[in-house]
Amino acid sequence: MKLRCLLPLITLLLATVAATAQDTTITVKKSDSINITIQPFGGSEGASSSKIVQNDLDLSGLFSIGIAQRANFVVSATATSGLLQGIVTDNRGGTMLQKSYSGNIRSASHNFAKDIVETLTGVPSIATSKIAFVANRTGSKEIYVADYDGANQTQMTRDGTISVAPAISPDASWIAYTGYQSGYADIYLLDLASGSRRPILKFPGTNSGASFSPDGSRIACTLSRDGNPELYIASANGSGARRLTRTRAVESSPSWSPDGSEIIYSSDERGGPQIYRISAAGGSGRLVPTGFGYCTEPSWSPDGKKLAFTVRQGGFSIAVMDLATGATRVLAPGQDPCWGADSRHIIYSDGSSIILLDTVKGRRTPVVSGLGKLSEPTWSR
Repeated sequence: MKLRCLLPLITLLLATVAATAQDTTITVKKSDSINITIQPFGGSEGASSSKIVQNDLDLSGLFSIGIAQRANFVVSATATSGLLQGIVTDNRGGTMLQKSYSGNIRSASHNFAKDIVETLTGVPSIATSKIAFVANRTGSKEIYVADYDGANQTQMTRDGTISVAPAISPDASWIAYTGYQSGYADIYLLDLASGSRRPILKFPGTNSGASFSPDGSRIACTLSRDGNPELYIASANGSGARRLTRTRAVESSPSWSPDGSEIIYSSDERGGPQIYRISAAGGSGRLVPTGFGYCTEPSWSPDGKKLAFTVRQGGFSIAVMDLATGATRVLAPGQDPCWGADSRHIIYSDGSSIILLDTVKGRRTPVVSGLGKLSEPTWSR
C-alpha cells in the first residue's frame, strides 16, 4: 500500500529531474564565449598574421582565447609572403575549417578570421570591413579610409576645403561624400580603387548626407532643390533623383532598413530633431518614439532589430533602441554612430578618436586617433 502511494510521488520527482536536466542541456546564455586557443603560426609572416587573427577574434567579442587544454577549438596556420594556409580543429581532432588565402598578409589574415567567426558562430564578421571618416589633421576637413581596426589609414581627398558626410558602399568600393569644391555643397562619388571622383548630385542649393542602400544600387540624401531640405532617393550614380518627404521641416541623416524598403531619418518637424521612418516608395513619415527630446544621426542595424542614434543630454551620447520593445540604452559619450555587419558593434566619434563599441559587453576600443578632430564615421559590410 505504501509503495502504491509512493509511486505517483516518485514518478513526479523523476519527471522534474528529467525536465531540469533537459533545461540545463539546452540553455545557452548570450554572454557565453567560445573557448579557443591559437597556436603559434609558422612561416616567415606567421607572427604578424597570428597577431592580426587573434585581434580580430578578440574584438569580435565571441571568443575566449586561452590554453589548449580548455579550448573547444584550435586555430593554427602557416603564413608566408602572399599565402596563408589556415586550419581550425575541434578538441577531438576534427577539421572545422581548412583553407588557403592569397594576397597581402593583412588581407589574408582578416579573411581567415572572418571565416573562423562565421564557421564557428554563424554570425556575420566585421574582420574584413572598412571604415571611412572625416579628419582635420591638414587644417581642412578631408575624407580618410582605414581597415575597421584602424590599420591602413589613407587620406582619400586633398581638396583643401570642406569634405564631409562620407558614406562607404556596402562592398567598400565607393565613397559618396559632400564636398564644397564648387563653393556649394555637392555630392561626389569616389572610387576607392583608383581614387578618381566625380560630382553626381549638384542641384541648386544643398546636396548632402548620402547613404547607400544595402545592395549599393541607390542612395538616399538631402536636397534643397525645391527650396526646403527634403529626403530624395537616386541611383548610385546620381541619376533619377526622386523626392521622398514633403514637409516644412529639415530632413537629414537617412539610414536604410536591411531590405531596402524603409528609411529612418532625422527631422525637426516637431521642434527639436526626432527620429522618423518612411517607406522608400514614399508616403508620410512616422515618428519613432525614443523618449528623448533631441535625436539625430540614426543608424539601422543590419539585422533590422536595433536603432543607434545620437542624443543630447547636456553633452552628446550614443543610444541604442530595441525596435520591437522600444527599450533604449545610453551607452557612451559621443556622436555619429554606425552599425557593423554583425549588428553587435558600433563605431562612433568622441571628437579625438573613432571608437569601436561592443554593445553587448560594453567594451570600447579606440581604433583611430592622432588625426586631429575626427567625425562622421561610416562602415562597410
